[in-house]
Amino acid sequence: MNPSPQISGTPTGAPVRSAGSTAVRSAGPAASGTSSTSPAQRRLRDVDALRSFALFGILIVNIAFFATAYPWHGIDDPAYSSGLDEGVRWTVALLFELKFYLLFAFLFGYSFTLQIDSAARHGAAFVPRFLRRLTGLFVIGAAHAVLLFHGDILTTYAVLGLVLLAVRNIRPRTALIVAGVLLGVVTLFMTMSALSGAVFAPDPAAAVVAGQQSTEALRGNPGTVIVEHLRSMPQMLAGLASLQAPVAMAAFLVGFAAGKRRLLADVDRHRRALRNLQLVGYPVGLAGAVVLANTGGTTGLNMYAVALTVLTAPLLAAAYVASLLQFFRSRAGQRVAGALAPAGRMALSNYLGQSVLCAVLFTGWGLGLIGHVAPLTAVLIAVAIFLIQLVASAGWLARYRYGPAEFCLRALTNAAVPAWRRSS
Repeated sequence: MNPSPQISGTPTGAPVRSAGSTAVRSAGPAASGTSSTSPAQRRLRDVDALRSFALFGILIVNIAFFATAYPWHGIDDPAYSSGLDEGVRWTVALLFELKFYLLFAFLFGYSFTLQIDSAARHGAAFVPRFLRRLTGLFVIGAAHAVLLFHGDILTTYAVLGLVLLAVRNIRPRTALIVAGVLLGVVTLFMTMSALSGAVFAPDPAAAVVAGQQSTEALRGNPGTVIVEHLRSMPQMLAGLASLQAPVAMAAFLVGFAAGKRRLLADVDRHRRALRNLQLVGYPVGLAGAVVLANTGGTTGLNMYAVALTVLTAPLLAAAYVASLLQFFRSRAGQRVAGALAPAGRMALSNYLGQSVLCAVLFTGWGLGLIGHVAPLTAVLIAVAIFLIQLVASAGWLARYRYGPAEFCLRALTNAAVPAWRRSS
């Protein structure tokens, strides 16, 4: 099961912003993060920067599933078992796994409220617009899952978006209560599964054989890649239904409540709450993350560890957000936010672009390096991809209003072709 969005942020605007739920912005140039940036631009820039940060974390997690097929079967690649390899996997599990897709989902829910406000300002019917958006997101996600990465989260976001649409009149407090209930139900389910003796990979020898077979299929050619993705789909759907979907829905609702309260629109007003999130989120969240990392992370999927992580990972993700929002208020933080924001504005394009690049590098769509790249090298490749995307996104948005995928999704959402190029 894919541990990330796994876009994802989703990107909805993207595995996933969340990637596809990009907030409405002015038509002017991207915020630079300088002192001349208006307060409204800074708020939008900070949301985009958070989305970009989530996009980076999701890539760090997902690239491990591109680099080898063994984790899909609940076992680490036996070719990479040195202390360094184990240390890299442990660090990724500690800091990234099951955290960053929560941030993406939170931003999806937050941006949902911005889209409602945008439709009202333009006198447009929101429901048809959002339904068209979800349709486009589902189609893109289905193609992404079949062709590039069967750990896709976009189709799940599209389906859960229907639920969010149905409860759009819910009060923020009620949304938070329902989110807590969802997390409690998933935790109970995982705990009961653990007590019953259920394990993700009950036969290690069979998992090794399956991992080798999947690796060879993904290394073959585009046809074998597609067949392997389709063959693995039932397993992915089961994982989504039991863990990622309900937890993502909880994050949607928390983001929705935050959007209703305009939490990210007035950070200075909520500094005390942000500090409290850090004081609670880091010790509790990291404690749960240590348990997850020590039990094999999302590869091993120890049911007890996952149950604990469902409760603690949201706190660590919240602490990340609280720290970044406060950092973005500083002079250095404004520069960092300005550098991150363009990639967040193009989160759907960048999420899909990450999969395209990884598919070309690792699978039969290109070089077929799957199974031949150590964990540390995979992480360094992910960092390089993200840095390239930061530069490319800034250059693209200097000439165009939207990323290519965002342009297509926006045209479908509004049932009209938007202006794409920036005027000189």
